[in-house]
Amino acid sequence: MRGFVVSDFLDALTNQFLLVGVLVTAGLTVVGLAGGLMLGLVIALLRASGNKAVSGVARGYIWFFRGTPLLIQMVMVYSGLPQVGIKFGVLLSVIVTLVLNEAAYMAEIIRGGFLAVPPGQGDAAKALGLSRTLALRKVILPQAVRIILPALGNSVNGLLKATSIASVISMEELMRRSEMIMQVKFDVLEVFAAAAVYYLVLTTLWDRAQRWLERRFDPVDRTAAEKTIAPAIEQAALPR
Repeated sequence: MRGFVVSDFLDALTNQFLLVGVLVTAGLTVVGLAGGLMLGLVIALLRASGNKAVSGVARGYIWFFRGTPLLIQMVMVYSGLPQVGIKFGVLLSVIVTLVLNEAAYMAEIIRGGFLAVPPGQGDAAKALGLSRTLALRKVILPQAVRIILPALGNSVNGLLKATSIASVISMEELMRRSEMIMQVKFDVLEVFAAAAVYYLVLTTLWDRAQRWLERRFDPVDRTAAEKTIAPAIEQAALPR
């Protein structure tokens, strides 16, 4: 029985063909996130609209894209839309699907962030004479970002791994290229172990970026706060 061969694993790990797949996966994640955030913000604002028809359309969009598998959505965009005269190439099909799918999740995350901001913040902005748009950009959104970031981190990790579904329409990202190498060398365990390492590297890099963003958008010095609060907690825990 063939075991795990370290030399084959190292060969796969340094394989330039596989490294290109890593870059493609990272690129798809960045584009999907950027597009999903922008479209998700629009959908979240429509979802909060006082117009029932507009809000209903936004709710329907979220319901559909959160309720159906990404695989089905990707096949519909790539193979289904050409039947009604809309045709995308492989790369554009993947990007469109990822953006549309991610936007549904981003919309709910962003809406949750908005709802968590105390209503008085908006009232205070109005009292200062800020327009609704300016109040959203200068007052509401910065506060909502701090609330959104943890949920956003989970969604990005999911998006990064969801790019592997693009292999079903022959998009040569990390998973597809791993399969192609495996079909030639038959080093199933070693090749997929190398792919797993690269997925872990990408998710770890995002985790570091997320932590930096959380510190960047959090005005509270957590270290100083912990030093102040910890003694009080210990004092309160002492027996009376």
